[in-house]
Amino acid sequence: MSRWSFIVTEKERPRIRAWLDRAPVGMRVEFAEPKRTDAQNRLLWPLLTAMSVQVKWHGLTLSPEDWKDIMTAGLKREARMVPNMDGNGFVALGMRTSNMTKAEFSELIELIHAFAAREGVTFEREEAATELQEATLSARATLTTITKEPDQ
Repeated sequence: MSRWSFIVTEKERPRIRAWLDRAPVGMRVEFAEPKRTDAQNRLLWPLLTAMSVQVKWHGLTLSPEDWKDIMTAGLKREARMVPNMDGNGFVALGMRTSNMTKAEFSELIELIHAFAAREGVTFEREEAATELQEATLSARATLTTITKEPDQ
């Protein structure tokens, strides 16, 4: 059977209810928080790029992708390493930001800002602070909506 995905809106609620009413017994239904926004994703890469230019990490200059791996591992407080295919090194396994919810992505951006402040990183884009605030407020509003009890 195919997978169907809906974004819950007032317009879509009747269609979603109809699908649910027709669903066979045993069908699995999942509800998930909204994924990150485009604005959140656009904010991430300038922040990581600034860190790659301004921070020496244990004597190394890291790429924005390297910083993304470090930050996502720090967000989840996990450090998973596996041997590489040749057995002569290790690969760090990180969380995919494309699978993050708005709230998780906001936490990631806040973690990056906290780390950057500690390391003395400055960001060129003045609007980054505004984008961060908007993305964080949007994620918190969404989380508040999700955590409310559904009407009985």
